Amino acid sequence: MEKAYRYRFYPTTEQENLLRRTMGCTRLVYNKALAARTEAWYKRQERVGYTETSSMLTNWKKEEELDFLNEVSCVPLQQGLRHLQAAFTNFFGGRAKYPNFKKKHNGGSAEFTRSAFRWKNGQLFLAKCNEPLPIRWSKQIPQGCIPSTVTVKLTPAGRWYVSILVNDPTIKPLPKADKTIGLDVGITSLITTSNGDKIANPKHFKKLRKKLKRKQKALAKKQKGSNNRYKTRMEVARVHAQIVDIRKDFLHKLTTKIIRENQKIVVEDLAIKNMVKNHKLALAISDASWGELIRQLSYKCEWYGREFIKIDRWFPSSKRCGNCGHIVEKLPLNVREWECPKCGTNHDRDTNAAKNILAAGLAVSVCGATVRPEQSKSVRAGAMKQKPNR
Repeated sequence: MEKAYRYRFYPTTEQENLLRRTMGCTRLVYNKALAARTEAWYKRQERVGYTETSSMLTNWKKEEELDFLNEVSCVPLQQGLRHLQAAFTNFFGGRAKYPNFKKKHNGGSAEFTRSAFRWKNGQLFLAKCNEPLPIRWSKQIPQGCIPSTVTVKLTPAGRWYVSILVNDPTIKPLPKADKTIGLDVGITSLITTSNGDKIANPKHFKKLRKKLKRKQKALAKKQKGSNNRYKTRMEVARVHAQIVDIRKDFLHKLTTKIIRENQKIVVEDLAIKNMVKNHKLALAISDASWGELIRQLSYKCEWYGREFIKIDRWFPSSKRCGNCGHIVEKLPLNVREWECPKCGTNHDRDTNAAKNILAAGLAVSVCGATVRPEQSKSVRAGAMKQKPNR
């Protein structure tokens, strides 16, 4: 299994200058290639790929104005072009928006492959750097593991991180567990399980919202381009970094606990990007970080030999009675408990949804049944209208 170990490091002045120049050149090449591809399509309807942009990079290095591109390693520049190609692939596949230009104040990153770094005696030497990176080794990389890729990142808060990708042989499946669980994510309760347990949403952003508001208000009063504005902007970035760190720490502990206790885990395939378009719920949904929660469960199940099941997002988990299967037509979000009009069973909205999610997930895993609900009469009537007359 491939695993990335992330460490914080504190570069020397010489290393910081080199890394900042490398990231600046990578950002410049990425933006120039993106502009060239955009211009070629809108003006001449030509598609430019990675091969063409790689040839452009060779020509850019020969220009006198861009001669500084030769002062840094060529590998991060080529990797930047590959990342741009991947961004366009995701765009044409409908998985992402059109690529944006990179900005300096967002920090930056540079990816080094094996030809651009040395791993010697447990120390990391980057290309064109004589001294090893002064990494704070919070945990050791397993013995015998040789890094395949190294990514250096500078966050907007001014922190330096290095991610070392290795093939980790220490990742082994956990002993089999007897439990199977269905998870329903929410805002008041972050997770409601099919066992009836509820895990409260810690709302990390809400706890630091006043502090962030105070810092942002001070930033708005600073003159653009001044040193005081730069200092205040860094303070705002540090508050954002604090929120992210607390949230990820909580989610990692929670998902690890769920993985260790359960053999099968069933969740809904939520359309989170569409849900955050509701301006009344966007902040609460983003703070809950459902996407990160599901992502961590997914790769940890792959690591430790657990079965991870996603059911269809259109499955009416909340509206379906877990006792008789009756589906109510309307169930507003403010209704947290409801009674089935057919069998009279009283349901807790979230617990009932979690039980239905588990049942649907087991049906999918065992017999491959579909969990998409039947179309309503209005939907079928609309579909019939779209069919051509014969």
